[in-house]
Amino acid sequence: MIAMTEAAAKQNNRWEPYVDNGGTSLAIAGEDFCIIASDTRQSEGYSINTRYDSKLHRDSFNFRTEKISLATTGYSADAKNKHDKEMHSHSIAQMISIIQYQKRFFPYYVFPILGGLDQEGKGCVYSYDPVGNMERVGFQVYGSASGLIQPFLDSQVGFKNQQNVDKTRLLSKQEAYDIAIDSFTGATERDIYTGDFLEVYIIDKDGIKKEVRQLKFD
Repeated sequence: MIAMTEAAAKQNNRWEPYVDNGGTSLAIAGEDFCIIASDTRQSEGYSINTRYDSKLHRDSFNFRTEKISLATTGYSADAKNKHDKEMHSHSIAQMISIIQYQKRFFPYYVFPILGGLDQEGKGCVYSYDPVGNMERVGFQVYGSASGLIQPFLDSQVGFKNQQNVDKTRLLSKQEAYDIAIDSFTGATERDIYTGDFLEVYIIDKDGIKKEVRQLKFD
């Protein structure tokens, strides 16, 4: 009995460096725009730490064009960074990859999505794995509700598994915006770690427009 108690005590005192704070982020790139959105709930297990912890980061960077934003999910503390030089989208994308790769033996528990406009004014989205492998994609979702939203984006944005559709058709800004809103509205019905508020950045040649919408609180 004593041995079992000591073993349980050792197990309970085990240090755990990673915490998943939940939440979901997505980005959709268009011909000359990008929609990037994330909920604001930060949780741990069944406890909500705060209902408004922004996962969209702009204050951490001085962007040359003011047409790029970074979304993160995973461990909230690992998502913080400060950079004081003006940079373009591809340079920022490469910098994030290097930062993650340098920590590959003890990776940051964070899943970044970088979205905005490139130097040619075209919509861009960069996705990463935990050790910094980077890919430019048309759309991406990470976080606790990604399993619910990714198939929806594959269908509605990537036109996958559909017949008699023009897969070269480009979404309008309004269509991409509506899909992003619908993604989170549906996800909050099933995922308890996504909710409270939704921050949406609409990025185009005129700059960035920010919107905040209410999601489910339960």
